[in-house]
Amino acid sequence: HLVDPSPWPIVASIGALCLTFGGVMFMHNYLGGGHLLTLGIITILYVMATWWRDIIREASFEGQHTSVVQEGLRLGMILFIVSEVMFFFAFFWAFFTSSLTPVFNIGGVWPPVGIEVISPWGLPLLNTILLLSSGATVTWAHHAIVGGLKHEAQTSLYLTLTFAIYFTTFQFLEYIEAPFSISDGVYGSTFFMATGFHGFHVIIGTIFLTICAIRLYLD
Repeated sequence: HLVDPSPWPIVASIGALCLTFGGVMFMHNYLGGGHLLTLGIITILYVMATWWRDIIREASFEGQHTSVVQEGLRLGMILFIVSEVMFFFAFFWAFFTSSLTPVFNIGGVWPPVGIEVISPWGLPLLNTILLLSSGATVTWAHHAIVGGLKHEAQTSLYLTLTFAIYFTTFQFLEYIEAPFSISDGVYGSTFFMATGFHGFHVIIGTIFLTICAIRLYLD
C-alpha cells in the first residue's frame, strides 16, 4: 500500500525555484527580486506546514504508514542525505582546489594576500562543540522515544534545541565580526557559501525538531 499522491513535492520545488531566483535577483538589485524572494519564502513555509499536517494525519490517524511506506520514507531520506553530501562536496572541492593550488590572481598563497582569517580557536571551536553536543543529545532523544521514555526524550530534545539556537546565534555574531566579506574573492565566497548553507540547514533542522518537541509535549 502506498499513500495517496501528494501535490507538495512539486509545489515545494516551485517555491525553491522562486526562492533561488528571487534571492539572486534581490542581491543584484533586479526589479521584482524582493517580491519573488518573498513569494518563495512564503511558499516554502506553507508547504512545510501543510506537508507536516498531511504526514501526521497519514501516520497517526489514517494508519497509512505501513512497512512498505516506511521503507519508502527511509529510502527517500537516504537519497536526500546523499544529495546533501554531493552538495557540500562541491564547496569543499572549491576550497581545497583554491587552497592547495592557489593561482597568481590571489598572490599565489593561501589565504589570499590581504585576507585576515578568523581564528579557529574562538567561535568556530565553540560552535563545533555545540554541533557535536547536539548530535549526541538528539541521538539520546531518538533512543528515549524508541524506549518509550517521554521525560528523557523531552529533556534531550530541549537540550538539542538549546544547542541549535546558541549555534545559530554565534554563527550570526561570527558573520558580523568577520574581517572579510563574501565579495573578497574566492576565500570569502567559499567561506560564506559553505558556512551559510550549513547554517541554513541548522535552522531548518531546528524547525523540524521544534515540531517534534511540540508533538511529543502534546502526546
